[in-house]
Amino acid sequence: MKTIRVAAAIIKHNNKILATQRGYGDFKGGWEFPGGKLEAGETPQQALVREIREELDIDIAVGELIETVEYDYPQFHLTMHCFICTLRSGDLVLKEHDDAKWLSKDTLYNVDWLPADRGVIGKLILLM
Repeated sequence: MKTIRVAAAIIKHNNKILATQRGYGDFKGGWEFPGGKLEAGETPQQALVREIREELDIDIAVGELIETVEYDYPQFHLTMHCFICTLRSGDLVLKEHDDAKWLSKDTLYNVDWLPADRGVIGKLILLM
């Protein structure tokens, strides 16, 4: 089975977490932490800074790795490195997503998270 390595930004701002709704592909409409695939020679942290700038037009500071999720989707295995991040600058512009929401501890379960992302929510609640 093919393995896809990605980095996910758990962007925390004003005690809320950013969730984005996929605007393309097999998982269109599902909610996720923004991020993307690692390119050759790129660290997860470098990938996050690049992907977030490309997809959301904002700059982030990448902090602590909080979890690496290993998840088997029907067509591939996903390795997702999840980092707590903070917003440094910029105004959020959705270039590849249909929607975005800032969710509080009490509203984290109010969106339909993609399965791999869903596994991180319990740990996030403890950190908020």
